[in-house]
Amino acid sequence: QVQLVESGGGLVQAGGSLRLSCAASGSISRINGMVWYRQAPGKQRELVASITRSGTTNYADSVKGRFTISRPNAKNTYLQMNSLQPEDTAVYYCNVVTVSESRYWGQGTQVTVSS
Repeated sequence: QVQLVESGGGLVQAGGSLRLSCAASGSISRINGMVWYRQAPGKQRELVASITRSGTTNYADSVKGRFTISRPNAKNTYLQMNSLQPEDTAVYYCNVVTVSESRYWGQGTQVTVSS
């Protein structure tokens, strides 16, 4: 089992920045990939960024060049979000994939970008 706690969401003006944090506990050694998703009202949940255990990253086209995912150790991941736009408004979720391909989700953190 893996437990995830996200933090760092909030209200920011367009053009501003936020840094989301996700801390894992439990079976940390089994974590392979760490992923950020987001879900805006009335829309499907979408992948924002991911990072593997070896540090390989992947980004949605809509956030490339603005968002940066990092993973300084086995249990933490961060999402630095710059040049935020109103369309980035969503609940952001941390997700991990274990070596057995089990998935665990955090509770989500709200990001609201005002124009």
